[in-house]
Amino acid sequence: MTPIETLQQAGDAGSPAAASAASAAGGVQALPAGESGQPLELGLLQSIEPALARVRQALGSRALSEYAFANLYLFRDAHAYRHLPGPWPCVAGRTYDGARHLLPLFDPREASADTLAGLLRGHDCFFPIPEEALGAFDPARFEWSTVADDSDYLYPAANFRDYRGEKLRKKRNLMKQLLAAHRVETFPLDASRILDAMKLLSGWMDDKGKVTGDADELPCIDALHLVAHFGLDAEIHYADGRPAGFVIAQPMAAGVAVMRFAKGVEAYKGIYQYMFHIFCARREGLIDWLNFEQDLGLANFRSTKQSYQPLALLPKYRVRLRAAA
Repeated sequence: MTPIETLQQAGDAGSPAAASAASAAGGVQALPAGESGQPLELGLLQSIEPALARVRQALGSRALSEYAFANLYLFRDAHAYRHLPGPWPCVAGRTYDGARHLLPLFDPREASADTLAGLLRGHDCFFPIPEEALGAFDPARFEWSTVADDSDYLYPAANFRDYRGEKLRKKRNLMKQLLAAHRVETFPLDASRILDAMKLLSGWMDDKGKVTGDADELPCIDALHLVAHFGLDAEIHYADGRPAGFVIAQPMAAGVAVMRFAKGVEAYKGIYQYMFHIFCARREGLIDWLNFEQDLGLANFRSTKQSYQPLALLPKYRVRLRAAA
């Protein structure tokens, strides 16, 4: 049974129960052998989110995209995320390249070097650590590095509102071509439009030559059903009355949002440029910065994200114990 068929049987689009049913249709990754902790579930929201929110507020526009329970939950299977409660709580997981990491749910400045070292037993590193937090780690005991593929892309929202300048001229022209060829309408992506979004996602998978469960299909399905639950900001766009694309973003801190998912139908050339433009234009005064997350080391992702002219790349540090002398 496909995720769409499962949703139609569940009959309660937009609910956590529907998200679980549709996501389960694509399969769930088991907890890795020998790993401890509690796999992430919706009931852990209040145990994890407040700590992440404090970090986001402190970092502002430089908040890393992982620092939100919604993101951890949506990608819980891809990274085998687990909650490790206790006096020094963490979320444990695996990076895309296999490193066993800990995301601290406490201020590392409040823990001694011995405490931090003890937490790393059985793990490779603390990750993702923002540059601003490196001062919490004694350089005599710890070392750190970054992987370029992990870095978030940060843009002024004005890039998308105006597409000004020669470097963004092509984006502006693509959007104009779309509007000249089609009647485009935009609506909030609420429970009443989830089936349209699901069908669009299925078409996007076909366009990319993907099978069920590939790419970020399952996290995207969960996100579609949990927009209200997580306070996500989602819109769906129609061209000549047909679903053409949708975006799902998440407010992170004052004036900052992360673009979690953007899916468009290839036949509607310019739909992505239009979706990003409308999202930022309708939130002028509310959104100053847009984070497009990492490029995963994929050349096409990197080329696309660079083409929108990021102001900065936000590094994510891996903090390790120094090897014993």
